[in-house]
Amino acid sequence: MTNQILIAVIVLGVLGLLFAVLLYIVAQKFKVVEDPLIDEVAEVLPGANCGGCGKAGCRAFAEACVAQGNMEGLRCAPGGDAVMQKIGQLLGCTVEQGEPMVAVVRCNPANCGEKRRSNYDGLRSCAFQNTVYTGEGGCPFGCLGCGDCVAACQFDAIHMGPDGVPVVDADKCTACGACAKACPRRIIELRRKGKKDRRVYVSCMNKEKGAVAMKSCANACIGCGKCQKVCPMEAITIADNLSYIDHTKCIACRKCVVECPTHAIHDVGFPAPAVKPAPKPEAPAAPAAEKVEIPVAEKVKA
Repeated sequence: MTNQILIAVIVLGVLGLLFAVLLYIVAQKFKVVEDPLIDEVAEVLPGANCGGCGKAGCRAFAEACVAQGNMEGLRCAPGGDAVMQKIGQLLGCTVEQGEPMVAVVRCNPANCGEKRRSNYDGLRSCAFQNTVYTGEGGCPFGCLGCGDCVAACQFDAIHMGPDGVPVVDADKCTACGACAKACPRRIIELRRKGKKDRRVYVSCMNKEKGAVAMKSCANACIGCGKCQKVCPMEAITIADNLSYIDHTKCIACRKCVVECPTHAIHDVGFPAPAVKPAPKPEAPAAPAAEKVEIPVAEKVKA
């Protein structure tokens, strides 16, 4: 009995030693040597894991930066230029300063859903509602108002407004693009913030013909082309009955804003127009002095 136990212990010990040697050989053959620079880059990143860079997370972004050796085609939206410059120093490459971007909701909150044609009573999800329902206002291109974009934002930069359309806080927005990806109707777009946070864009995505689009929203773009004719920079194009302003060409002159007959073009960040003071009422003219006629008899006595 003792010999059997001893033999079993020896056999198990030999097998354990063989497996240990085998695991060591496999580990040495297939080991992956990771560049320590990846950890340094990852520490600089904000750790939001928002996916705005197109990678699976901040760690994957750091790996891509180190593997590429430069920042061409790579950008961390939440970190901004400050983080990009730090990564550039670690990689020993120059990083061009990027243009600040912000999310823009291209749906007019003033009239979206104003003409309510039906009430939706179902799962509160834009992704689901888009597959089964046009929308309470009848616009097949407008905001559905369920707040998928709000849930996707990790920076508390977007909230549902009183009109049922999301409102973006430009100061908090990092342009990560999570809200744009969450919107099934693609009404949220990343655009340049513009100088002094001033920007001009078409707040409509309706591609229906003018008369049909106006039935859903009084401020819908009707593709009339008036804005395109007055644009000095040729920044406006019209396709599928819808105008689009190229934010890389637009100089924010606002000529298109004035020309748009349906007020579908919005200007953001501009000072309110000065209010002309009301004209002062003119003072009433002093009454003319009455002439007192002296009778002829009194003149003679005098």
